[in-house]
Amino acid sequence: MTVWKTSMRNFLAHKGRMALSAVAVLLSVAFVCGTLVFTDTMNTTFDKLFAASSADVTVSPKAAGDADDMPENGRPEALPASTVALVEKADGVKAAEGAVTSMSVTVVDSHDKNMGSETGAPTIAGNWTRNDLRSMEIASGHAPRGPTEVMVDADTAEKHHLKIGDELRTIAVTGDIRAKISGIAAFTVTNPGAAVVFLDTATAQQKLLGASGVFTHISVTAEPGVSDTRLKANVAAALGDEAAYKLQTQDEAAAANKDSMGSFLDVMKYAMLGFAGIALLVGIFLIVNTFSMLVAQRTREIGLMRAIGSSRKQVNRSVLVEAVLLGTVGSVLGVGAGIGLAVGLMSLMGAIGMELSTEDLTVAWTTPVVGLVLGVVVTVLAAYIPARRAGKVSPMAALRDAGTPADAKSGWVRAGIGLVLTGAGAAGLWATTRADEASEGSVFLALGVVLTLIGFIVIGPLLAGLVVRGLSIVVLRLFGPVGRLAERNALRNPRRTGATGAALMIGLALVACLSVVGSSMVASATDELDRSVGTDFIVQSSTGQLIVPQAAEAMEKVPGIEHVTDYKMLAAKLTNPDGSTVDEHVTAADPTYPQDLRRETLSGDLAKAYGADSMSVGSDYAELHGIEVGNEITVAFKAGDTAKLKVAAITSDDTNVDQGAMYLNTTTAEKYVPDGRMPKNMIMFASAQDGKEKEAYAALKSALAGYPQYKVQNQADFKEDLKDQIGQLLNIVYGLLALAIIVAVLGVVNTLALSVVERTREIGLMRAIGLSRRQLRRMIRLESVVIALFGALLGLGLGMGWGTSAQKLLALEGLGVLEIPWPTIITVFVASAFVGLFAALIPAFRAGRMNVLAAIATDG
Repeated sequence: MTVWKTSMRNFLAHKGRMALSAVAVLLSVAFVCGTLVFTDTMNTTFDKLFAASSADVTVSPKAAGDADDMPENGRPEALPASTVALVEKADGVKAAEGAVTSMSVTVVDSHDKNMGSETGAPTIAGNWTRNDLRSMEIASGHAPRGPTEVMVDADTAEKHHLKIGDELRTIAVTGDIRAKISGIAAFTVTNPGAAVVFLDTATAQQKLLGASGVFTHISVTAEPGVSDTRLKANVAAALGDEAAYKLQTQDEAAAANKDSMGSFLDVMKYAMLGFAGIALLVGIFLIVNTFSMLVAQRTREIGLMRAIGSSRKQVNRSVLVEAVLLGTVGSVLGVGAGIGLAVGLMSLMGAIGMELSTEDLTVAWTTPVVGLVLGVVVTVLAAYIPARRAGKVSPMAALRDAGTPADAKSGWVRAGIGLVLTGAGAAGLWATTRADEASEGSVFLALGVVLTLIGFIVIGPLLAGLVVRGLSIVVLRLFGPVGRLAERNALRNPRRTGATGAALMIGLALVACLSVVGSSMVASATDELDRSVGTDFIVQSSTGQLIVPQAAEAMEKVPGIEHVTDYKMLAAKLTNPDGSTVDEHVTAADPTYPQDLRRETLSGDLAKAYGADSMSVGSDYAELHGIEVGNEITVAFKAGDTAKLKVAAITSDDTNVDQGAMYLNTTTAEKYVPDGRMPKNMIMFASAQDGKEKEAYAALKSALAGYPQYKVQNQADFKEDLKDQIGQLLNIVYGLLALAIIVAVLGVVNTLALSVVERTREIGLMRAIGLSRRQLRRMIRLESVVIALFGALLGLGLGMGWGTSAQKLLALEGLGVLEIPWPTIITVFVASAFVGLFAALIPAFRAGRMNVLAAIATDG
């Protein structure tokens, strides 16, 4: 009989036992392929949108930033309308049209509800142009014809139940624009979630740019037969002064827009692939256990094959072929499931506001190839060690009982290697806690995490013998003889128990580590806020919108407020006393800011930094450039003139709030930056009069109710918001780690199911001498619980060690409070017992239904 036929016969004969391993491969491959399809689809969606919405050539000011840059003063850079005439004269130009676009806006309905996306997609306001017809069409009504009309995109209208005639208010830095909806424009390509409103050209210029006769860019259309590249060269020649303009072809504009999205998509892609990798790692343990147990159960069969002439290589190859079959089946199903998962993720994104159409579903040829190769290779690698063991089975094994474990005890060599690796990893974690710099410590941390993880996996069988006995004293022996039987079953094969527990250990170690880091970050930030923040109220936008002047004026008029503090960021080029030149941001604030944020002053007087032509610098910057109090720094403001400012104070950078900030008075900045180019407030602070905190808080919220883009928070709100943000991030990570934990649970189920098959005769004999079905099921459930608790104990202990070491690195960045989230740790540990109970349901049920006489008569 050929190797292939033997492998096929064994695979089909044990297909039920292979099923859970196939599911593990399926889940892991599905997550990889689903991630690739989902991110490729997002790329396709944005590529189509950017290509459709970009003109043949776009002309914009040289000073204009990237597509997602928010102008500091809330007004995009603009070109004079006369530029349009210059462009029209260029050879090959069919049409040139001035356009206005701004993302520094918020659109609200008549009830002051924000019409923008909740997913971080921008709200865009501009004028309606012929170029918009590339990607949109007017579905109903008409384009705006005056200052009292506005057109909105169909997705926003549908989402917020808007119709023609409804009033919208567009909030911009130059004032509010109240207009009624005159038309609804539908995207002809997928809109991933941006809210878009169109004004008439004159209103867009005046209200979005603060001046008439200007445009943010010019859309140029080529004559038939003129390439975009040629058109760009002709337009550049017509404009003459290339230094004043930025010219982009359609492809270049689309690529620039895509680049602005690239980092977000890459982070999402690689993060999800990382979790898929964790699930694959956990799946390896399941596959190793499956093949190890199948080989042990077929010991007599393999011995007979060896006796009748099969070589070691043939037996080895037979097991590996089974692994290839398992990997192929699991991978093929995984690829299909991955495409379904991508569609599900698209639906989920649609539910939270990011629209992705299945028409753009992108399955690159590389995706199924990656899935198949990954699934098969991982499965074969996992089956290699059991296959080698199978090849070493002697022909004399045909005389022994099948299933006799040849590896009941972990070898001393393995234990020694595991102890060395664990010790080296522990040394790496200890070195992390002693590092003086975060970059140095991160290397030790990575080394410590990897080595301790591998060490615990290798030493798992030794730990199983110790930990399971300890857990048994507390948990199992309460159940009398049945508990003792469960303990002995769990200890019967320490290598198998160690591998099963290790699969669960990996996921829970990451959960524990991230819980410790997250809790420590919250505790540290809260402690920092208590020490440094003196203001009563903080006003800011969660989406990065600048605070418009009308909202700032509303804050100034709130009764019960003692003072309001402006906080602006200005881009500048600093020339230091040592001759170096650095591009930096300086902070312009009111003299009340030191009351709102308490900063330690190392030298000089911080109050004097708010004097005329004075400033402060952070200690790290001062040390780097040899700056002392009294030195002079030349500050060339990007939006204005150059100033020579005297250093009046050096503040400590041993903080997380405003670390590295350089302060100067708002009036000093206004002296050198024209009013029209002065940045708007990024954040504002307010302090109440003594005894009027509650009244001022309510009044401040009421005054800013018409500006829903801003959050009004007292210190308690700010801390809770910080906690919620970190909590939401951790919940997403826990959700992704759930995949690895599910695969680990399948491993427990598979181990128990195969163990029941392996012990069929033994179970029959136990039933024959009086063990009831209920006692049998309880024994299997208890065995499962103790294995799950063993994995949880290792994982949580290991994770807390990682998290504690990681917190020491955070302490170097100012997050110095270590907090162990004991409620979370205890909850996860207890939940692991229920995971064990759940995993044992089907194996215990099947064991209880065994026919006693048939079980006794079973030959292995």
